[in-house]
Amino acid sequence: MPPNHTPKPGLPALLGRGPQGIFRRTLPSERPAGERMVRTLGLTQLTMIGVGAIIGAGIFSLAAAVARDVAGPAVLISFLVAGAASLCAAFAYAEFAGMVPKAGSSYTYCAAVLGEVVGWIVGWDLLLEYTAIVAVVAIGMSGYLGFLLDAVGIHLPTWALGAPGTGDGHRIDLLAVAICLAVAWLLTRGTRTSARVETVLTIVKIAIVLVVIAVGFTKVDSGNLTPFAPFGLDGAFTGAATVFFAVFGYDALSTAAEESVEAREKLPKAMMLSLGISMALYVLVCIVLTGVQHYSELNPNSGISSAFADVGLNGLANVIAVGAVIGIVTVTFSFMMGASRLWYALSRDGLMPSWFGAIHPKRKVPHRATWIIGIVSAVLAGALPINAVAELTNIGVLLAFMVVCVSVLILRYRKPQLKRSFRCPGMPVVPVLGVLFSGWLMSFLQWETWVRLGAWLVAGLLIYGAYGYRRTRQVMPGGSVDLDTLDDLADTEGPEPHGTRAPLR
Repeated sequence: MPPNHTPKPGLPALLGRGPQGIFRRTLPSERPAGERMVRTLGLTQLTMIGVGAIIGAGIFSLAAAVARDVAGPAVLISFLVAGAASLCAAFAYAEFAGMVPKAGSSYTYCAAVLGEVVGWIVGWDLLLEYTAIVAVVAIGMSGYLGFLLDAVGIHLPTWALGAPGTGDGHRIDLLAVAICLAVAWLLTRGTRTSARVETVLTIVKIAIVLVVIAVGFTKVDSGNLTPFAPFGLDGAFTGAATVFFAVFGYDALSTAAEESVEAREKLPKAMMLSLGISMALYVLVCIVLTGVQHYSELNPNSGISSAFADVGLNGLANVIAVGAVIGIVTVTFSFMMGASRLWYALSRDGLMPSWFGAIHPKRKVPHRATWIIGIVSAVLAGALPINAVAELTNIGVLLAFMVVCVSVLILRYRKPQLKRSFRCPGMPVVPVLGVLFSGWLMSFLQWETWVRLGAWLVAGLLIYGAYGYRRTRQVMPGGSVDLDTLDDLADTEGPEPHGTRAPLR
């Protein structure tokens, strides 16, 4: 036997937690200074990224589509159910974010608790979901941009108005393609610059939503709210499964852990704040939307603008359309940022080639991953209808939520002494509810969606077996890490001056 030959592990070793086991628990090591991202994001910017990810196509487009076709005015219940399920998972994410201030979000959390292969499955799953979300919200933007362009007398050619099958003569959703590529360009300018733009746009978006609520309540006709649940409660619950992707932006927020100042303390707070602000706005807008216009007459593409125009508020309708476009740009920003940081984490840990996760030497962002995600999302947005992409997005994220809730439950009882800057309340009830809620919502999705997810996960396992399994053992050799080392993970007190890492606490 050649001296450098390593025998293949037997089945018990392969399924174990030792150096050759696929269930060994892994934690990322520190990268050299020139290969790290820079900590520049404070609580306000983190919260704005979270709100930016949550408030977008869900409030401006999807709410109208679900109300018209699935739930009626009970779309309010759809958002409340989805929000309750999301809150259970948010508590679990917040606990992990306070312990593991590392890029990768649920991939990193699950790899540390349930093992390498579980973390890879979740990370591979979310890489597709985040990219698909970017495409979904970019498609949702087109209806409002079309509304604005029509208002000023600009009419795009028919071939540029949507993906094939969405209308006569449609060949590509040109506006959706443009926004994906533009956001990718913005993200490659650097975290500080792009986060400032995101913060300003999110504040403008919130202001416009507040105007919608204030003016809209003066135009609500209670007759439009009856019958409240014309499709029954089943319709409202089906709607919850459809709108779920609109209420989980904090997941993408957690991927920015390595760019956050005092991440252990501020990430959990930003998650709770962003979800709370967003759910309050969702509830109020749902009441306004279905109260101003009867659910059967809502426009699924530009719901709020069309409803306000229908009651004679054409000027405000145009302002709302501007807000919708801004809102959808911020969602695209947040999830493209999340996808690129997730890809960076997978490449850093050896599960994917390091070329993809390379950090730009000057701007300190994963520029290659960002551009690839921008291009792929542009292709999806330009060529596919919104419904198929939205369902694929939901099932993948719900699966990740289930695994994260299980992980936080296991770690709480396996290692109760670990330092936690945020503790998930109501243990073990809340994480169990998160699992049950997520599984229940998944049951409402079409069987074709399950098949697509299964095919993607099989492809991921093949990549893991052919490349990631061997490569990650070169990058992170050894068996399972001691979870007590979670307490030793580096976190900085402030921003890194001139790209130099601040002193450790």
